[in-house]
Amino acid sequence: MAKVKATFSIHRTLLEAITAAVAEGVAPSKNALVERALQHELRRHRRRTLAAHWARAAKDPAFLRDVQEVEEAFSYLDAETADLAR
Repeated sequence: MAKVKATFSIHRTLLEAITAAVAEGVAPSKNALVERALQHELRRHRRRTLAAHWARAAKDPAFLRDVQEVEEAFSYLDAETADLAR
């Protein structure tokens, strides 16, 4: 994936902490540490967003009906699998 230059303003103390962390070997460079931190934060955001969607779906009668219909439609497979596990 191609990298592009981006410019951001951050607090001096944060930059100093990044510099110190890189000096301690936490990451090979400031860029690598910042990229890793941003990826981590974006993954957390995606997980929170997905959890919120599932929480709303769990209260949606139409979604719950669909789930029940699917469970009923495939219940014979669940029973078959349970028999195989014995």
